Amino acid sequence: MKDLKLKICGMKHSDNILEVALLEPDYLGFILYKNSPRNFSGEIPTINSAIKKTGVFVDAEIDFVLEMIEKYHFSAVQLHGKESAEYCTKLKLAVSNESVEIIKVFSVKESFNFEELQPYEGIVDLFLFDTKGKSKGGNGITFDWELLKEYSSPTPFFLSGGIGLEELEKIEELYNHFENQQKSHLLYGVDVNSKFEIEAGLKNVKSLRIFKDNLGLKASK
Repeated sequence: MKDLKLKICGMKHSDNILEVALLEPDYLGFILYKNSPRNFSGEIPTINSAIKKTGVFVDAEIDFVLEMIEKYHFSAVQLHGKESAEYCTKLKLAVSNESVEIIKVFSVKESFNFEELQPYEGIVDLFLFDTKGKSKGGNGITFDWELLKEYSSPTPFFLSGGIGLEELEKIEELYNHFENQQKSHLLYGVDVNSKFEIEAGLKNVKSLRIFKDNLGLKASK
């Protein structure tokens, strides 16, 4: 059975990055957006190359994204703004020789029009559904995951938005829904951030270890 991927986002401090990397998540996210309290600057310490370093951008110029990919050797780019399908196409072409995954974020509140995804099909590699809030991510609030049971896109997605230890059972329930439809591959992974923080950008490694261990158990049932 395909395991759920774990993405830990909003990394900021070198020592903490090294500690979290020892948990061997699938992705580590670095936010490159000046308005975020988790805005990353400086150097990323050397970590296991199997972990996909992910640059998180909000309506950034493509040249800036490309510069950061080269600087930090990102394996994935997460677009958390209002980036158009045309923008994603241009970026995809620009990184076509770099094997960089493109993750497009969509914010969800009480409802969501899944037709919004159509222009991005075949362009981006993954979608990510986050809770619409005051900030561009890291709001610590979940949306109604029941909406995702209507998901019919062929593009796999990350589940995000206020995910903590308390959401493990709900993750299992959603995973089982897709598995019963023989579509478990569509729920690609979960993205965590603020619910595992001591302060903005500083992650609680102990809590993350518990979550990762239990997420593996849920996904392997």
